[in-house]
Amino acid sequence: MNEAELLFTQALGCDRAALYFNKRGSLNSRQAAFVSTALKRRIKGEPIQYILGKTEFMGLEFKVNKDVLIPRPETEILVETAIKIVRKFVALAKGGQTTALWPASSQVRKLRILDIGTGSGCIAISLAKFLPEASITATDISDKALETAKENAKFNNVEDKIVFLRSDLFESLAICDMRYAICVCNPPYIAAGEIDNLQPEIKYEPRIALDGGKDGLGFYRRIIKEAPDYLRDNGILIMEIGFGQAQAIGDIFRESGNFKILEIVKDYNNIDRVITAKRGRKE
Repeated sequence: MNEAELLFTQALGCDRAALYFNKRGSLNSRQAAFVSTALKRRIKGEPIQYILGKTEFMGLEFKVNKDVLIPRPETEILVETAIKIVRKFVALAKGGQTTALWPASSQVRKLRILDIGTGSGCIAISLAKFLPEASITATDISDKALETAKENAKFNNVEDKIVFLRSDLFESLAICDMRYAICVCNPPYIAAGEIDNLQPEIKYEPRIALDGGKDGLGFYRRIIKEAPDYLRDNGILIMEIGFGQAQAIGDIFRESGNFKILEIVKDYNNIDRVITAKRGRKE
């Protein structure tokens, strides 16, 4: 739906079809006040998702506010990539084949997935919704973001499948002595000096979820360096990347000596958007 449709379906409490095909009179005073206030906020540049307090991602509804980044359609590619990889391993396991990530004889009945910097929880919750085989840990440095993510998990009926932890990347996982089959992450990847020059809507989103340091690659360096301690042998690291960053991030992977790049997935505009790499032993 476009923004006008989103606004009026919420004001009228109807779906898109009803908006066009049901005969309605004028807005009542409460509805008119809601639309008027929303339009004033939108004119100032506030994203429609924050105004409505919700958005859609992977066909699911998520609460959003100024404590969390608004989920983007491009991030669905990261989720879809993870789902494809997990389903491949599930098929192998069901066929009796032992894999490094999920041995057929393992007492672990769920494939462990780690979501770093969960924000609204959109990635972790989507994976939990579509992958009954998965057990998910989701971390974030922001207590307020974690509160929102927990609300979203409950709303989407997957709160029992996700453990939420406050952590600066992997910090709080050090005491868990647990390794994951897959780690997914949509890290901040905008260069610090570029943020203020972006579209006005961006200033409403939490800067901590956008600022990737001087060159936008700060979090990639940290994640690629630290992830091997929390991934199983042959574990998969899946990350969203920004425009024009594929080569530089690929170089960080290669220089680490701990990963083999498997695939770079393009988005709907043919832009490199998701990179996947397999953990191996450093030679």
